Amino acid sequence: MKYADIVRVLDESPDLNVDNNAPQHVSNIQKSVIADAFLSDEELLDSYSTTVMSSLEKVAPAVVYLEVTAQRRERRRGGAEESTGGGSGFLFTPDGYIFTNSHVVHGAKEIKVMLSDGRTVAGRLVGEDEDTDLAVVQIWAPNVEPVRLGDSQQLAPGQIVIAIGNPYGFQSTVTAGIVSALGRSMRAQSGRLIDNVIQTDAALNPGNSGGPLVNSRGEVVGVNTAVILPAQGICLAVPINTAKSVAFALMRDGFVRRGWLGIAAQTIPLRTRLSRYHQIDNSGAVLIIGVEPQSPAKRAGLREGDALVSMDGQAINSVDDLHRLLLAVKTDSESMLTVIRHSELVSIPVTPVMK
Repeated sequence: MKYADIVRVLDESPDLNVDNNAPQHVSNIQKSVIADAFLSDEELLDSYSTTVMSSLEKVAPAVVYLEVTAQRRERRRGGAEESTGGGSGFLFTPDGYIFTNSHVVHGAKEIKVMLSDGRTVAGRLVGEDEDTDLAVVQIWAPNVEPVRLGDSQQLAPGQIVIAIGNPYGFQSTVTAGIVSALGRSMRAQSGRLIDNVIQTDAALNPGNSGGPLVNSRGEVVGVNTAVILPAQGICLAVPINTAKSVAFALMRDGFVRRGWLGIAAQTIPLRTRLSRYHQIDNSGAVLIIGVEPQSPAKRAGLREGDALVSMDGQAINSVDDLHRLLLAVKTDSESMLTVIRHSELVSIPVTPVMK
């Protein structure tokens, strides 16, 4: 029974001991107290709680804990020693493929995967990409429930997101927050910049790495990867659109080969007036915010402030589009970049290198 229905019944019931001579606001308060007593816990939940619980119900069965035994080099002695660590991951295909972070499984000698239903199975490292801090692990287990992958390009600052993981080994820990900012850059352990990173204030801790960042529809929009210390409430996730491209290469080849331009960039919207003036179909562009010295971009004459709109005739609306094209580009051969520079459309030849 809904709240409004209970209040209506109270209004129509002469046998209830409600003081009709009392002021109207007192009578309404009494009715509210009585109505609350009839409502279940689920009916009393606010919309925010309902959203978080609904997303959790859809994604939690796919979240896993990875226990990794790795062989790491010991610098002082010049030898190697085994260490055990852990992290999170999530199933994204019905046949047992799992997303996690590269730094969780790097150097893995043995991987144990603990499923949400209590099963523990062996995992195989399919491949990792240190440049995006992403990795794919495969398990062989029946009756697994994969997540549904969303579109990180549709995210907006202020949107509710939920992080699910296993911090410090506490399984299926849920935190919630909002998208604090988009288009951030962070440096991977390989030293390369990861562009278009999602910033969120959903609390992350060691062990959350590799877990899913989920929107209010229960779709995974990012892979949680880092916490900025000692700051509070600054957590970062790799967009799922980037992860999809990387996963395809890892599942096909076991590694990622990509062209390298040597730029730091972020996605920006492109004004309709500007796209019409230049007769291009772009709704967005990639703004160059940094150019590394001695890079192909530097040698080609690309500058900070250039807005990249196409590569070899293929439109670039976002950093994800650029990453996807660089995965397929022929390196050590010339490509044509089209940029908007000071409102002018400029074509610049550049030769990406393999990195």
